[in-house]
Amino acid sequence: MSAATVSTPKFNPERLMTLILAPVISEKSTRVGDTHEQVILRVVNDATKPEIKAAVEYLFKVQVESVSVLNVHGKEKRFGRTIGRRQGWKKAYVSLKPGQEINFAQEA
Repeated sequence: MSAATVSTPKFNPERLMTLILAPVISEKSTRVGDTHEQVILRVVNDATKPEIKAAVEYLFKVQVESVSVLNVHGKEKRFGRTIGRRQGWKKAYVSLKPGQEINFAQEA
């Protein structure tokens, strides 16, 4: 667990507490989590990969191997004649080191 203590001091702990918004719960996320030992998280739009790694290690006390980030574009929706767009968001695929696990039901 020394990786969490090494990478955390570079970042503001208050910022790390606000980076992760929620886990993404879907069929795809559970399948990916089971097969590749990954966790899919919804994060703030201006989060970077090193910040996400430090935040996961700081909050959940696990070791992170790598982070992949995906920007999800908002869908276009119609309201009668008016066309609107939902807000886009950022998704992070966090790969955990072998033997590591995050149980969201237990954390709550």
